Amino acid sequence: MSSGGSIQGLTTSKLEFKRGSTRDRLILALIIVGGIALVIGLAVGIPLSKRDAVPGPTHDPDLAFARSFLQDNVLIDGHNDLPWQIRQYEQNKVNNVNLNTDTRNEWPPGTPMTDMSFPVLPPQTDIPRLLEGGVGAQWWAAFVSCAATAKDAVRQGFDQVDVIHKFTDKYPEAFTLARSADDIVNIFANNKIASLIGLEGGHMIGNTLGNLRMYYMIGVRYMTLTHSCDNDWADNYKADLNGGISKGLTDFGKVVVREMNRLGMIVDVSHVSYQTMIDAIQTSDAPVIFSHSSVFALCNHYRNVKDDVLRMMKQKNGIIMINFYTGYINCNPDHANTTTVSQVADHIDYVKKLIGVEYVAIGADYDGVPFMPLELEDSSTYPVIFAELKRRNWSVEDLKKLAGLNFLRVFRAVEKVRDDKQNLPPYEDIIDKADYIMPHNCTTSF
Repeated sequence: MSSGGSIQGLTTSKLEFKRGSTRDRLILALIIVGGIALVIGLAVGIPLSKRDAVPGPTHDPDLAFARSFLQDNVLIDGHNDLPWQIRQYEQNKVNNVNLNTDTRNEWPPGTPMTDMSFPVLPPQTDIPRLLEGGVGAQWWAAFVSCAATAKDAVRQGFDQVDVIHKFTDKYPEAFTLARSADDIVNIFANNKIASLIGLEGGHMIGNTLGNLRMYYMIGVRYMTLTHSCDNDWADNYKADLNGGISKGLTDFGKVVVREMNRLGMIVDVSHVSYQTMIDAIQTSDAPVIFSHSSVFALCNHYRNVKDDVLRMMKQKNGIIMINFYTGYINCNPDHANTTTVSQVADHIDYVKKLIGVEYVAIGADYDGVPFMPLELEDSSTYPVIFAELKRRNWSVEDLKKLAGLNFLRVFRAVEKVRDDKQNLPPYEDIIDKADYIMPHNCTTSF
């Protein structure tokens, strides 16, 4: 578990080498050279393995436990927006970025961005911080602006998936692309971070099932049905604001869900409206997930999930992956400055008590939101939340479920539904133009 080494104290007397022995002098030389190489390796920031990256001792026994726990038990985080940061700051030029260094230095305040209609997000993710945080598997979000809907959202979506392929290929010592539940387990066992691709917004399929299938072929394993905007076959959480009426899933939207089931693509219902949540859960033959949402009963933001939907989700054996964003955890107007680790743990505890520990996981949303709770500021801090839950007398077995076992169960259930449908031909439905809710001036035909 040690992350460091030292050549201090390697005297011939302590190592009991015989004076004048050529063999012993060679052994001593090899030890010294090896120690120097280790120090150099640490100095340039190249981790020898995920487990070697554990920080040093801490005076907090619960935090020390959490750090050790996450080296031996896979932590699967449901959502990280680093690909969007690479688009914003580097125009998707992965070769311009060094993820082995602190991205706060790569993108300091004032760095120009490609789309100023979005807020500046503090860089919260890089390889050293992922390793310090004990991350075993990360879902990377392929996201593009809702402004691209009915224009070039499909092209931009494929670009963002390509970004994920590029940076996982660039850092093979840290990342390996995963396409299955078994891949996650095997990659973690090999001391790498399993990297998975989630498509954050159904606007990126351009209303065609063919595009959905192409995304699956290149590694996408979940799709968030909407982002914070409607598409032509599903509406988002803003439909619920001010007593609004949500249409939920259209007939074509239900076919999208069924095709996702057939493919083995996880249905993600973060960002969607209350009625879309219900329709998706009822339509899907496989468990659904909330990849990065929190609890409505504790913070009545419509990005969060109400109790009745949580109970419905349980009936389909799904999970909610708790989002750390302060505005979803703490509805206090001063949430950016007052949200605590304890409040995040309250959301996790709430799900455990309401429907059971088997239905909760973590989807922090790093690099996708402007404010994180105190002590949970970036992707190095996951041990802090596990330490807090340990202080709340969570058992090791329950912490294992939260960290990754619950998600693996869901993923395997989705794969089982896929296998059961292997003889079912692809759906070939075409969206009814009467469902279009916005002009499609850039669309020439079906």
